[in-house]
Amino acid sequence: MSTVPEVRITTQENDMEVELPASANSRKQFSVPIRRKSCIVKEMEKMKNKREEKRAQNSEMRVKRAQEYDNSFPNWEFSRMIKEFRATLECHPLTVTDPIEEHRICVCVRKRPLNKQELAKKEIDVISVPSKCVLLVHEPKLKVDLTKYLENQAFCFDFAFDETASNEVVYRFTARPLVQTIFEGGKATCFAYGQTGSGKTHTMGGDLCGKAQNASKGIYAMASRDVFLLKNQPRYRNLGLEVCVTFFEIYNGKLFDLLNKKAKLRVLEDGKQQVQVVGLQEHVVSCADDVIKMIDIGSACRTSGQTFANSSSSRSHACFQILLRAKGRVHGKFSLVDLAGNERGADTSSADRQTRMEGAEINKSLLALKECIRALGQNKAHTPFRESKLTQVLRDSFIGENSRTCMIAMISPGISSCEYTLNTLRYADRVKELSPHSGPSGEQPTQMETEEMEASSNGALSAGNFSKEEEELSSQMSSFNEAMTQIRELEERAMEELKEIIQEGPGWLELCEMAEQPDYDLETFVNKAECALAQQAKHFSALQDVLKALRLAMQLEEQASKQISIKKRPH
Repeated sequence: MSTVPEVRITTQENDMEVELPASANSRKQFSVPIRRKSCIVKEMEKMKNKREEKRAQNSEMRVKRAQEYDNSFPNWEFSRMIKEFRATLECHPLTVTDPIEEHRICVCVRKRPLNKQELAKKEIDVISVPSKCVLLVHEPKLKVDLTKYLENQAFCFDFAFDETASNEVVYRFTARPLVQTIFEGGKATCFAYGQTGSGKTHTMGGDLCGKAQNASKGIYAMASRDVFLLKNQPRYRNLGLEVCVTFFEIYNGKLFDLLNKKAKLRVLEDGKQQVQVVGLQEHVVSCADDVIKMIDIGSACRTSGQTFANSSSSRSHACFQILLRAKGRVHGKFSLVDLAGNERGADTSSADRQTRMEGAEINKSLLALKECIRALGQNKAHTPFRESKLTQVLRDSFIGENSRTCMIAMISPGISSCEYTLNTLRYADRVKELSPHSGPSGEQPTQMETEEMEASSNGALSAGNFSKEEEELSSQMSSFNEAMTQIRELEERAMEELKEIIQEGPGWLELCEMAEQPDYDLETFVNKAECALAQQAKHFSALQDVLKALRLAMQLEEQASKQISIKKRPH
């Protein structure tokens, strides 16, 4: 029976030694040489080990970070990135001791704190205000491989207010410097602009406690108090100035008096081409408390509605005016305007017609406002104030050497509002670039300005910079806005024809009373009846034609809005 030969293997530096039996009584030793590992294999093994170590370190770091941050928050990773970025910033926030630089056009930005709804949704704050004039937006982004990162965008304004700034601080640097202007015979305007729910009404009208508003804490009231303080100073006391206030809103291109039961107003030009708001009541006030009462009355009447950002949002432009009169003539005027929340055309295209018309009119007026401020800042000979009712009634605020304007851009800090916040900041940034004290930027219009604002107003897009799909959307937006314009014009014509019919109504009553008399003249009755019938028939026919055209315009608007909704629907 053969035995299995013993094999002894020993490892040496270069060879492997193997022993096998040569015969039953003897063995023969021999060595089998093998190759060394190549350098490439060794390097690959080193790389593999390093990768595994790196993965282990990353995993350990993720666990550690998850313990530091509440990973139940949907955006805790972005929150960590923002916190780490803020740790690198040197913060020098605005203080009440900072100097106030006076400009003909002043553009500021105010960040509000996260509200209760945003905190309940565990939203994160994506806005930082490191200095008195710089604001940063930490826009969350995803790479192609779904890696999360931040795109930190910086904006520079005349003043930047963080969430800790009070209304008093905001007023000090924005509206307060303008009060002096109206005592010097000039016109001043202060606008609060921004997305719905960004805090415009809180800033202008005062603190909100539920549905109640403390008007004494708003810029309206603060400006009024300073007006009376200046009025009683010796240098102005001899002017015999009388203080009056008006309060009206502009809703869907129509004006309503908020201090006269929302009576509808008319905007006309007189023989001197001065814009007159027919029917607007002026109320003489003798102290700041009288002004606060007027603000309370007007604010309670203001038109509001539901939007994507706010269940009770102001859907009109509210204009509170303080007028100084000397012997009946206007000496100075201060207009404080709480603008309606800006909307994207895409957000209102799928809503009901009333909401669509609101959004289109708001955006049209905001674009017109920007163009008027452009003309003011560049001292242009022509100011396009006729483009909207808002700029039309504020015409005298945009002309003249002694005219000053301040815009306060209000922004929401939550991550869900990031896109709308950027739109607001880009609009305000474009306004700032138009002011005389700003250097030439040479920048092209932003996508927001071109696509969102102008498309919402007149559908004008730069065809060379957009895809075919975006050009089609531009065409649909143009059709939508043309139909909106036709609807408003035809609505006015229909109302005019209806008023004509109503005004001639008493003529029929007179004919009836005539026929009740025992000795009435039949010939006269027939003649008058035929004349009245012919006149009424003309108005009825005209009204019928207007209503047909109005119905067609409404159908075109409906079709265009549906096409926009289809284009905007995500694939």
